[in-house]
Amino acid sequence: SPQTGDYVTAVDESSLILIKSVESTTTPETLHELAETIVAMMNAEALLDVKVAYGTVVQELKDVSKSYKEAKMALEVGRIFNVEEETISYGKLGIGRLIYQLPMSLCEMFIKEIFGERNIDLDDETMVTIQKFFENSLNISETARQLYIHRNTLVYRLEKIKKLTGLDLREFDHAIIFKIALMVKRYLSANPAKF
Repeated sequence: SPQTGDYVTAVDESSLILIKSVESTTTPETLHELAETIVAMMNAEALLDVKVAYGTVVQELKDVSKSYKEAKMALEVGRIFNVEEETISYGKLGIGRLIYQLPMSLCEMFIKEIFGERNIDLDDETMVTIQKFFENSLNISETARQLYIHRNTLVYRLEKIKKLTGLDLREFDHAIIFKIALMVKRYLSANPAKF
């Protein structure tokens, strides 16, 4: 409503822009809570499955377009790299932002450098294993426990990945390269339009 300085406008049939008036002292945590509240309200009241992306707080009305562009980028980067997230902050895009801003040709060159001509197509079980292994900071025992598998089974799976990719995920440097390569492959698959 105009009294509060908040404005809502439609972009298209599936997108809205909310220009929210907040204090200049508003913290990133408060913004995140606000975004989560909007998601919860839309889910409960309108029965809609929504994603909320937001840019940085701006002081001047003329800078609203900058914040909008940030939110738009956050939504696109989140769609590619943070599929499960319902709220996406421009200020917390991390590696996804870096990859998103790379030229496609550079990404393709990186993938060829890492995997050569091998077509790395990992099944769901392997991807879950890798994700859980990364979530547990490359800890074999804890990952095996959470996956309800024997430690040796996990070691066998990691050896299989090493044979397939040439990367030993138990080594920190290899794990980083693999994680970034997976993100780059996801980016190439999405082939998003640049802003």
